[in-house]
Amino acid sequence: MPAVTADTATLPRLQPVVTSARERAVVSVTTAPSSFEGEGFPVRRAFAGVPAHLLDPFIHMDQMGEVDYAPYEPRGTDWHPHRGFETVTYILDGTFVHQDSHGGGGTISNGATQWMTAGSGILHIETPPEELVVSGGLFHGVQLWVNLPAADKMTAPRYQNLEADLVELVSSPDGGALVRIIAGDVAGHVGPGRTHTPISVAHVTVSPGAQLHLPWPSDHNALAYVLAGRGGVGAERRPVERGQLTVFGEGDALTLTGTTEPFEVLLLGGRPIREPIAAYGPFVMNTRAELVQTIEDYQAGRLGRIPEDGIKPYRGPRR
Repeated sequence: MPAVTADTATLPRLQPVVTSARERAVVSVTTAPSSFEGEGFPVRRAFAGVPAHLLDPFIHMDQMGEVDYAPYEPRGTDWHPHRGFETVTYILDGTFVHQDSHGGGGTISNGATQWMTAGSGILHIETPPEELVVSGGLFHGVQLWVNLPAADKMTAPRYQNLEADLVELVSSPDGGALVRIIAGDVAGHVGPGRTHTPISVAHVTVSPGAQLHLPWPSDHNALAYVLAGRGGVGAERRPVERGQLTVFGEGDALTLTGTTEPFEVLLLGGRPIREPIAAYGPFVMNTRAELVQTIEDYQAGRLGRIPEDGIKPYRGPRR
């Protein structure tokens, strides 16, 4: 890790933050508990214990791995439904295969992102390909759920395959930090992901001893999840390490500081939707009545059907 690297000396540089910017203070630091998802792959529940209003418009996030699988150990998910939000799967190491009932699909690996708008409803599968199951190997990724406002809950499903070379790469003013912008506008630099809800998603590497002082929209929240390493957050350089989520307060800028090892951070920010949420498993709506209707629609096959050529999880030869 990370999958996408670059010589920061050759990249466009962020402009220094203006001296009048309000620094965002650290509101909380929480540690993600470990669990298992799908057919048994290990995850860290990044948002566990954080009040929903501080996360809005984000709903859920899992760090998948980092795990070095033995042969026939890799696992994914089987076919399952979604409605009412978007899933963002960012793969740092390893490979996942995606297919959905709306015609989307492809292979994502080593720095690529798949952005699936479930909208009115979709069935999909994410699973390691047969060759990875057979060989084993390193796997590390993140899946993020982004809420859709009520007006967009029933929008038509959409799939975006964002290859690693599409990510916008910039460096800090001193070249000590690499910023990979996956979606949204970060200090005037725009990532390739098209979003319904105004958000920014960026993967940052801060070199040991370096500091990133980054402008951040005042109407967005600001979250920093540590993917690997350790460092400091905020002007006070509060210590954080792998598996911890920082929630920042209000302001126009935030600070990340490297210590003795590369500091890998996923930065998230979005304009809060501030609408009621009614969630049940893979469905995120606004009211209980909408949830009941969603379940009825799923049972009736109205969220889509598995294609005749639908892929299946590969588990290895029968014993």
